[in-house]
Amino acid sequence: MASISLQTSLTNNKAEIKVGDEIPVFDFKEDSAGETKPLNLTGKNIIVGLPGAYTTPCNEHVPGYVENFDKFKAKGVENIYIISVNDAFVTKSWKKHLGGDNLHFVADDTGHITSSLGFLFDASGALGSPRSKRYVLVTEGHKVLSIAVEDEVPKVTVTSADSVLAKL
Repeated sequence: MASISLQTSLTNNKAEIKVGDEIPVFDFKEDSAGETKPLNLTGKNIIVGLPGAYTTPCNEHVPGYVENFDKFKAKGVENIYIISVNDAFVTKSWKKHLGGDNLHFVADDTGHITSSLGFLFDASGALGSPRSKRYVLVTEGHKVLSIAVEDEVPKVTVTSADSVLAKL
C-alpha cells in the first residue's frame, strides 16, 4: 500500500507546466551519477521528455533530434535536452548508442525534474516505476514558448523532431 501511495503522490503533486510559465532552475545529472549541475537555460531550447531510454518508441523518437540538430540550430535553437526517468549510467550509454553527442541527455533518476514539470505518471505496469509522459517544451531562456504532449505515451506524433521543426 505504501508504494501505491508514494506513486500517487509523485504523479499528482503538480499541474502540468503551461505556456508562459518559467521552468525552475534544477540540478541535473548528465554524464556522471555523482555530479550534478544547474540547468540555466539561455536562448532558445528544446526539452524532450521521454518515458525511458532504450524503449522501442524512444529509440525511434530521439534519432530525429540527433539527425536534425543542424536544422534546429539554423532555427536558433541553442540546446536540445533529452530527459528520461533513468539513471546517468543508462542515459550516458544511450547517448553513445544513438550518436547524440550534440544533445544533452539528462538523467532524471528520481523523477524530480519530470514531477516538477507535472509530467510524471504511474508506468509501473509496463516500466516498473513512475515515468515521464512524452512531451516537448520549446523555451526562450526559462520561459515556456510552446508545449506538445502525446495523448498516448507510446505514440510519436506531435513531439517528433519534424513536427517541432515545422512549428519553429
